[in-house]
Amino acid sequence: MSGPGRIVVHPPSPSGGRLVTVGAEVLGTAYGTVDVLGFLRRAGVDMKDARLDDPQLIEWLGGGPGAWS
Repeated sequence: MSGPGRIVVHPPSPSGGRLVTVGAEVLGTAYGTVDVLGFLRRAGVDMKDARLDDPQLIEWLGGGPGAWS
């Protein structure tokens, strides 16, 4: 795996969006897994190795990739 470090997807907000960070940097708000994949790409993650269920790459707080509300 290459990239900036572990991405954190924060718990869903009341609107269903989830804040996505890497370290102290806010990448944006994701409203689904497609958004998370876009943030990973922009953060420099090698997408051929990226898996949304990889705990070394992504820490999901408040539910995994299926929790959006």
